[in-house]
Amino acid sequence: MARREAPAAGPGSRALVVDVIRSSVAVSRVELAELTGLTQPSISNIVRDLIADGIIHEVGSIDSVLGRRRKLIAISAASRFGVGFHLGPETLTCLAIDLTGGVVGREAVPRRPDEDLGERFEHFTRGLDLPRDRIEGLAIVSPGADLAPADAGPSPAKAGRSPASAGRSPASAGRSPAGAEPSPAGSDLGQVRAQLEARLGVPVLVENDSAAAALGEFWSRRVSREQAFGCIYLSTGIGAGFVFGGALFRGASFGAGGLGHVSIDHDGLPCPCGNRGCVQQYASMRAVVAAGRADPALAARLPLDGSESSAYDAIARAAVNGDADAYQVLDRAAVRLSTAVTSMVNLLDLGRLVLTGPGVARAGSIFARRLRAHLGRAAHSRRRHSVAVEISAQPGDAAGIGAAALVVQASVAPGHTREFLNY
Repeated sequence: MARREAPAAGPGSRALVVDVIRSSVAVSRVELAELTGLTQPSISNIVRDLIADGIIHEVGSIDSVLGRRRKLIAISAASRFGVGFHLGPETLTCLAIDLTGGVVGREAVPRRPDEDLGERFEHFTRGLDLPRDRIEGLAIVSPGADLAPADAGPSPAKAGRSPASAGRSPASAGRSPAGAEPSPAGSDLGQVRAQLEARLGVPVLVENDSAAAALGEFWSRRVSREQAFGCIYLSTGIGAGFVFGGALFRGASFGAGGLGHVSIDHDGLPCPCGNRGCVQQYASMRAVVAAGRADPALAARLPLDGSESSAYDAIARAAVNGDADAYQVLDRAAVRLSTAVTSMVNLLDLGRLVLTGPGVARAGSIFARRLRAHLGRAAHSRRRHSVAVEISAQPGDAAGIGAAALVVQASVAPGHTREFLNY
């Protein structure tokens, strides 16, 4: 088979090599050439540059059939770090990862309307004692963050990585107006991004939580870039993220992954998007809570009057502990979700799916069981290949981990990313 030669100096080749080293733990130059399809001279050049940048290092050697020992290469985990903030409905979760995707720090605090994200970044990174010159940036993710192309300009922090004090904007940068709802999205996050970059002196990215969760699962699971990988994010709404060739697929206007707005009943419940029968009206955390509260017997014996997340947790706990009514509520949601996901799998010919998000933390097994059964019956590809359905090991943190992974990936392998992330 002919080699798939890519330009040695191109970011795509560098991204490919980084991905292979990361997923292999340790690998030789000869193996890199075999796994990537690049020539030995290209591999030698890329490896030399990656070692010079501190991204990889030699970790030993193994015997070769030709008698010459081959040097092994691995990721230099602690050479760089990425920081991610997940702005959830009630909680701000801060995470930091190293170059392997391993979590090196986590902090979750109640979401405040006047939260100063710049101050939170400083407090979080100082608490972990992360060297400032090794922090590659901050990514902020939230439900439905609108990444319009207008926000696609080069980062002011791209060149020269100014000191944190340079160009400092007022202390309120990254802070919502007092009394405002803590739900920055779209243009609000775009403004926060520019202010924080000037204030902190590091690149700042914004992304929606379902896309970030997909990248977080891809990195933490060391998924091969050859796999067509999908992630279902179950929260107050429903989203999806896709990683193809090691890169997030975002669509023409950064809106790919709107699984929640796939209609499963064109005469069904109205959705704020203007459509009817959108699956998130039946299978999201919000829909499950509404169904539970509408069941008189369930509402009488479960604490469903609190917040949406606490009510959902009460239903999920009851379901997994044998409450038949609670189980039926979640199982109906799982059936509806499976219908939409099967259409998505058929369209994209996905080979691996991960269920993640806060809705999966307590009830993931119910959703996974239904989805596996439905795909086994209805997936168009079922006679050619199976579709692996997995449950996230860290469903509540996947979006935050993915946010940090966005920073790391854009830094060490810019070929993964769209132009506005290539800081």
